[in-house]
Amino acid sequence: MALVTTTEMFKKAYEGGYAIGAFNVNNMEIIQGITEAAGEMKSPVILQVSAGARKYANHAYLIKLVEAALEVNDIPMALHLDHGADFEVCKSCIDGGFSSVMIDGSHHNFADNMELTKKVVDYAHERGVVVEGELGQLAGVEDDVNVAAEDASYTNPDQVEEFVAKTGVDSLAIAIGTSHGAFKFKPGQKPQLRFDILEEIERRLPQFPIVLHGASSVSQEYVKIIKENGGKLEDAIGIPEDMLRQAAKSSVCKINIDSDLRLAFTAGVRQALVADPTAFDPRAYLKVARSNIKELVSHKIKNVLGSDNTL
Repeated sequence: MALVTTTEMFKKAYEGGYAIGAFNVNNMEIIQGITEAAGEMKSPVILQVSAGARKYANHAYLIKLVEAALEVNDIPMALHLDHGADFEVCKSCIDGGFSSVMIDGSHHNFADNMELTKKVVDYAHERGVVVEGELGQLAGVEDDVNVAAEDASYTNPDQVEEFVAKTGVDSLAIAIGTSHGAFKFKPGQKPQLRFDILEEIERRLPQFPIVLHGASSVSQEYVKIIKENGGKLEDAIGIPEDMLRQAAKSSVCKINIDSDLRLAFTAGVRQALVADPTAFDPRAYLKVARSNIKELVSHKIKNVLGSDNTL
């Protein structure tokens, strides 16, 4: 099966009251764990590549790894650029085989964000690639995204209709209380998604695909394993999964998950090496990490996204 765009995925997700998981990938084991889980759960999936992942793994390597996953798993997969910072990065991914890109102009003013987004949309649509735009800014740090809490802003529903109409984007990432990075909220803080903003956006953009970034739940199971095996992590909590499931039943058709994958992978490596300090074969400890990725993604698909058995 060849790569697909998210157009048909999102149409079915909207109608079916579920969301598609957009899982960030960095290496072979992560791609294997994600796609094996999606295949067994009969779920479409979005493999998402950040600027940091392209720098680390190299664009060409990532493309070939995804092509291998397509040969092994007979499920719809989209390959998506996460947080494209400018036109040149988006163009490179469009020309280089991605089926979907995000142009993140949220740090610009409204007019400049629209101008940049439309430029990417025009180029992408001519080549059969879909585009995600963003309005509002999430706080947090993840790869090349770094937004201080005081600079974060909720999406303004009064802007969404004009933005979508003038840019032609295929989906819209909004800010309603999620946050980038693993350590979103300190213990004692109460994470709260602004469903009132989401509902107003839904009213203004009927049947239009909405995206949530920064939606990891910071699995305490993996945090505990890392700490028990010598890792030092801050105490923190993520977005409650019941809130994400509620969002997935609405117009939210894509939910991004990255930090949870990193925690699961790191927990597997640490646990394996502490259990056998003499281990030197990377296949041994990376196998455990890959298994954790598969287990986590299966859980997210079934219990958070609701996209299992939709193929």
